[in-house]
Amino acid sequence: MKIDKTLYDRLGGIETLNKVHKIFYDKIYAHSWLKKYFAEKPQHVLEEQQTDFMMQLFGGPKGYSGKSPKSAHQHMLITEELFEERAKILSASIKEAGVADDLRNEWIAADAALKKALIKHSIDECSVAYPTQPILDFPK
Repeated sequence: MKIDKTLYDRLGGIETLNKVHKIFYDKIYAHSWLKKYFAEKPQHVLEEQQTDFMMQLFGGPKGYSGKSPKSAHQHMLITEELFEERAKILSASIKEAGVADDLRNEWIAADAALKKALIKHSIDECSVAYPTQPILDFPK
C-alpha cells in the first residue's frame, strides 16, 4: 500500500496527531488487556514516539529516530485479535478527536499496512533484543 504523503497536512499537522495519540493512549492505559503491554512505559513517551513515527509516515517532518515497528515489537506476541482490538480503539480515538471520516479511513489504512510486520502466530515467533527482556504475552 502506498501511503499518501500529504495526509499529514490534510489531517491538520502535529496538533491533530498529538490530540489523537493522547486520546488513544488514555484509552489503551485504561483497557484491561492492552494496558499490560505498556505497564513499564510512561504514557507521554509512547504518545511522543507514536506522533513522531506517524508524522513522518504521513509526509510530515522527519523526527522519528526509533526502531522500526517490527524491531520495536519483536518481543510482543501480537495476535490478530490484539491488533484488531487496538485498531478499533485507534479508530474511535481518531473519530473522538474530530477527524473527518475520509481522513480517519486513510489513517486506519496506513496503520493496517504495518500489520504484517507486527502479527505473530505463536510465541516462538517472538525474540528479545537483550537477554533480560521479557516476552510479552498476556491472555485476554
